[in-house]
Amino acid sequence: MSERSIGKVISVDSFRAYIRLDDDLKSLYKSGYEDIFEVARINSYVIIPIGSDKIVAMVTSVRSIDETEIGKNKEAIFLTKSARYLVATMIGTIENSGKYIQGVYNYPILDNPVWYVTSQDLDNIFDQKKKQDSEKINFDDDYYLPIGTSPSFPDYKIKINPDKFFGKHAAILGNTGSGKSCTFASIIQSMFDFDYNGKKLKNAHIIIFDTNGEYKQAFQGTKENPYKNLELVNPFHIDKDGLKVPFWFMNFDDFDFLFRPSELTQAPILKTAIGYSKSKSDSTNPNIISKHYERFITSILESDDLFMKKYHKPSSSWVINPSNEIVELSNEIPAQFSDIKSQLTLLGLEVNKIKEIKIKESLETFYLEYLTQKEQNKKTVSESIDHPKYFDFSELIANSINQAIDDSEGSSQKVREHLSTLKMRLHSYLSDERISNPLLLSQKEDIESGLAKFIAFIVGDFCKVFKTTDADILSEYHKKQLSKVECEKLESNKPSQVTIIDMSLLPFEVLETITGLIGRLILDFTSRLPESDRGKLPMVIALEEAQNYIPEKNRGDRESIAKKVFERIAREGRKYGISLLVSSQRPSELSKTVLSQCNSFIIHRLPKPRRPKIC
Repeated sequence: MSERSIGKVISVDSFRAYIRLDDDLKSLYKSGYEDIFEVARINSYVIIPIGSDKIVAMVTSVRSIDETEIGKNKEAIFLTKSARYLVATMIGTIENSGKYIQGVYNYPILDNPVWYVTSQDLDNIFDQKKKQDSEKINFDDDYYLPIGTSPSFPDYKIKINPDKFFGKHAAILGNTGSGKSCTFASIIQSMFDFDYNGKKLKNAHIIIFDTNGEYKQAFQGTKENPYKNLELVNPFHIDKDGLKVPFWFMNFDDFDFLFRPSELTQAPILKTAIGYSKSKSDSTNPNIISKHYERFITSILESDDLFMKKYHKPSSSWVINPSNEIVELSNEIPAQFSDIKSQLTLLGLEVNKIKEIKIKESLETFYLEYLTQKEQNKKTVSESIDHPKYFDFSELIANSINQAIDDSEGSSQKVREHLSTLKMRLHSYLSDERISNPLLLSQKEDIESGLAKFIAFIVGDFCKVFKTTDADILSEYHKKQLSKVECEKLESNKPSQVTIIDMSLLPFEVLETITGLIGRLILDFTSRLPESDRGKLPMVIALEEAQNYIPEKNRGDRESIAKKVFERIAREGRKYGISLLVSSQRPSELSKTVLSQCNSFIIHRLPKPRRPKIC
């Protein structure tokens, strides 16, 4: 038996080993050749040898169980015999070469011996091997970034490999005041502080959704004490004046979540109206006529007798003079059909090139053209709904919704009654500056190359598309940051490696919509990059107080739009170079899909789980 032995394995599952300590081990320490070693201490390590490899297991539970021996002679009295047991979670393997790797690939068998951990083992686990002065660090193999000190082994620093840590999703969990924000800021600062064989980070893209407005000081500092790597990081702080997310970038799912239309009546009309608004802004002649006029034309074409009795004139035609004005028009035509000339123009009939039109022949000709154009318009409208095209939001409320109602089936009056609450809600959002300002609902003009500018604005590469002659709202905010002084000044012609989006003053009604929209645009942008360029623009999206916009349970009857987006990023983002870092004080309220995709966890103090009362 090895001198290092402290017990044996009595049970094994997929990630834990149950160990019985040797009976002759009377204390929590064991003497070795080098030192006195601790055993059976929570968060300490034990070694389970498997051939030439050694499994590293962390002690998570210690217990003592009394075992009573019952002899054949029932009259005899025996004292109880106490046995001590450990439960240890297997976390990694030290190979024969001395290299430590995460994970277990060969499991112990029953009665497998268990050893205490030595300083040499700890050097391998914590990567504390001293290198020669002439030897450079191999950044692909070594966990080189120190982020703290082990509480169980204070002589050893905890180090991570940033590429591996940020190449996968991670979570920082702990209740309020436990140090989550400090931990994240410290890790990011350590990345910029560390010397990578004389090199510094130059291509980081870290986007922080700052719910509490506390990261500005961490990466800009104060006038008295500016951040020491200010010029290297060039942090871009987007406050409430700069956080402008154009509403026309939203798809219909975003509109549906924000405006909450009823599914059966309001949602289809709103969807059609948005399509009309976007198609109008994209075409000078949308060729859309009212449902009433379409029915009027149909009634004329269906019966010559009806036409002759109701609309007959001595000339058997309506005459249009050279000035393009209709000379005669029956007074019996309803008011909504009175503007015949404008309807003919809308249908594409070139009334300015002819002097006399026989109604029957003309209607047959352009009605067929209208039906063809109508099908093309339907396709154009449906394709326009999710495209990031600018449209006038006030025009949507005033005209496009009414037009969609006219084109709907059924009684227009009943539909208008059902749409009244939605229109009131749209009006209230437009008039509420807390909502209309960040979403630009009152914007009366498009932003040139708006989508490209917005993505560059969020990612931190706005200097690559910025022009001093541009006067849009994003460019004006960028100019303002360039003109600031001291630690708040933004360096020109230099990308920002950290973008801080201050969401502390956003109203709760639009928090999920805006975060989800930004996340979706980033994912759509990176997913459209050529495969050869994937990974050249690595991004880390840090979600502070993540339970606020990626909740496990929906608030109300609608699924959170931000939850859908970030769950998709959690599942698919890594292949496009996007990783998530979620921070939450209520992990039980956080999306389980997102948490299940996290590979690394930093756990601070957490409240005790609820336990049922025992009566």
